[in-house]
Amino acid sequence: MSLKPDLRRTAPSTSPAASSDAKATPSGVMERTLAIIELLSRHAAGLPISSISSDLGIPLSATHRLTADLQALGYVHQEGGAGGRYRLTMKPVSIAFTFLASCGITDLAQPLLDRLAAESGELVRLAVPDGQKLTWIARAQGSRSGLKYDPEMGQVAHLSSTATGIAWLAAMPDGIAVKLADEQGYGNPADGYGPNVARDGKQLLTLLRQTRKRGFSVTIATFAPWMTAIACVIRSRSTGEAIGTLSIAGPTLRISEARAIELGAILVETARELGDMQIVPKDISRTPQNISF
Repeated sequence: MSLKPDLRRTAPSTSPAASSDAKATPSGVMERTLAIIELLSRHAAGLPISSISSDLGIPLSATHRLTADLQALGYVHQEGGAGGRYRLTMKPVSIAFTFLASCGITDLAQPLLDRLAAESGELVRLAVPDGQKLTWIARAQGSRSGLKYDPEMGQVAHLSSTATGIAWLAAMPDGIAVKLADEQGYGNPADGYGPNVARDGKQLLTLLRQTRKRGFSVTIATFAPWMTAIACVIRSRSTGEAIGTLSIAGPTLRISEARAIELGAILVETARELGDMQIVPKDISRTPQNISF
């Protein structure tokens, strides 16, 4: 059985950051084209042409021309023909993963991810920062039967509800961490998050302090009511900079809090090995205002 929650909520469309992006008025063919791709990346179900035009402030006629060009090039697809919604195809995702592969990230990291997955018996994921976002780029599934948590790669982590996000935020000063979480938005159980999710900056700061003291984050029923996860940052051996995060996640019925703490030791050790390998080129990883635990 594979448990796949609706990952579209990992990047709330109502966040101030998303709103400010959508209200910007691009000019020039290239800027408008990229703005359409970025807008559609936040709307997995697609958008009608009228919404693309109004959200970006691009005239409807110009929006028609640009989306037609993007469709001809294979970057977008219109559902149901004329009048249907436009959504991104997998081509932009393929380009992104081709870039990551060319950097050698996944090739270098995968053997260690596979080993950690086998040792833990759960899902292991690697995420890397891109500006103010954190994106999962590689995984290894350790569970061979029963309940499996197996989400798609390329998703942006929800910072205040995931172990991955909390571990990353804990590597920053409190002010910057809370600012990033505020901009993305907090989770609410009414929207499918777990009952223990942080609802505001004060609750988040408690989690960050616990993470720094422990050396890795532990979340139980935060991102999802049934899930436990642990995560820690991967630090460059040469600079000490946080160049990524490593996590283990699975159903709470298999990962108790005691089991999560036990897994923390092998998680931290694997993260150290990944940091020694400098898996992420310096030009890719940029974590705001890194600090040491």
